[in-house]
Amino acid sequence: MYDIIVIGGGAAGMTSALYALRNGKKVLVLEGESLGGQIATSPRLENYPSIKQISGEEFADNLYEQIAALGAEVEIEKAVCVEKREDGFFVKTEYGGYAAKSVIVAAGVRHKHLKTKEPREDLVGKGVYYCAVCDGPFYKGREVGVIGDANSALQYALLLSGYCKKVYMFTLFDKFFGEASLVSALKSKDNIEVLPNTNVVSFLGKDELEAVEYTDKDGKLCRKELPAVFVAIGQEPDNAAFAGLADLDPAGYIIADESCKTRTPGLFAAGDCRTKAVRQVSTAVGDGAVAATNACLYLESL
Repeated sequence: MYDIIVIGGGAAGMTSALYALRNGKKVLVLEGESLGGQIATSPRLENYPSIKQISGEEFADNLYEQIAALGAEVEIEKAVCVEKREDGFFVKTEYGGYAAKSVIVAAGVRHKHLKTKEPREDLVGKGVYYCAVCDGPFYKGREVGVIGDANSALQYALLLSGYCKKVYMFTLFDKFFGEASLVSALKSKDNIEVLPNTNVVSFLGKDELEAVEYTDKDGKLCRKELPAVFVAIGQEPDNAAFAGLADLDPAGYIIADESCKTRTPGLFAAGDCRTKAVRQVSTAVGDGAVAATNACLYLESL
């Protein structure tokens, strides 16, 4: 029986573990994929207070080392269901299950996949990617594409421009929706070409990506031969496993206010998976601190 199970090993989840461990609680962190969450794939983190610049991977590694030193237990298992029981909660995973007196859901969000004419999930990992940090280096010296117009897309384009011959940016509109500093940096790169008012409609290729089809501002169907494109069009939550104990809004986010409390006592939601106006690493860390503190207060009330 753990005091607290944290579902999710991103910034919110590991911060929750940090605060709970410092309060003397026995903590298990469950992560379905890899520790660090979204921030681990960010090439540069430049808006976290007191840190001028750090890679997302290094930030996540530091946070993991911090909780590991305090005794956090970590399992790479995806939570598939959370049950409320008389003595607390039971978290079912793909391999088994674990019991705890309280649970903090910090499951984050997942990348949205581009909806093309024909689903080409077979090309994911074979020319169609969702992480430029992970897969961009495979295309050093070649031309690539980035689909998106907000911060992640801007960061991806800037990163890729450092070692790719040319980067084409496909944007739905004729303006960006990211930070001014990133837009300014992008405009200074002569090997980044923006294709505004475009809509990518197809990924072409048999065994690997060969080209993308898109409509231009006049609705004309165009084709660009590229060996790789990196899709950065936003994220969406994956909270179905918790719907039995927490209310979800129409978009699928867990309904929880700044207290991080859900409708079920003892169950908390932290980070990007909950309803909130701003989703940044700093707000995720803040949620983790609040959720863990309130979880500890809940345990004291039992």
